Amino acid sequence: MYALIVLASTPFVLLATVMALSWWEDHILPTPPTESAEAPAEAPFTPAAPAQLPELLSVGAALTRDVAGR
Repeated sequence: MYALIVLASTPFVLLATVMALSWWEDHILPTPPTESAEAPAEAPFTPAAPAQLPELLSVGAALTRDVAGR
């Protein structure tokens, strides 16, 4: 019987835990410093060009090259 009570109360215990953590985050944790609504101090980082990945050979081309090289 006690096992049924534990199984039935588990969702409520989890809900209470999440609600308590949410309250704790809102009321206990320090708030981050607020920034002014003006322009940001630094411009956001934008890369000049996308990274170029090396071209990979297909398996067939690699096998053909390996056989021809021998």
